[in-house]
Amino acid sequence: AVVLRVCRFIVGMNDAEDAWMDTFISAMRAYPDLPLDANVQAWLVRIAHNRSIDLVRNRGRQPIPIADLPDRIDDLGQSSGERHDIWILVGELPPKQRQAIAYHYLGGLPFREVAAILGGTPEAARKAASDGVKALRITINPAQRKQTA
Repeated sequence: AVVLRVCRFIVGMNDAEDAWMDTFISAMRAYPDLPLDANVQAWLVRIAHNRSIDLVRNRGRQPIPIADLPDRIDDLGQSSGERHDIWILVGELPPKQRQAIAYHYLGGLPFREVAAILGGTPEAARKAASDGVKALRITINPAQRKQTA
């Protein structure tokens, strides 16, 4: 479940299952070389991250037929009005913030492991997650912008 949630946050709902399958295919191939004392969950999350990023890169190089583009933003499934869908808002965060939130809060990984996946320090991973949560709070409740300034 953790791996699928990580895939969803990186590639979105439509491509998450493809990334999830690629993750486990890669994991099965690499499993014989996995050290006995390895943290399997962190290892799988790392593979999910890499496969998801690969999928984003590969899909970004493929043209989208004009017929598949929506006429209006509402056709993407987001309801109009003031309702905020937290998953859409998280998906709009900068990549480091989005990934730090996904790995720590959804994946349950400590910031030390999040930092290893993202390539940085635990403090930087904690800051990225904190900045992401702050941005979400301000987006959902603009009145908090004044409180945090």
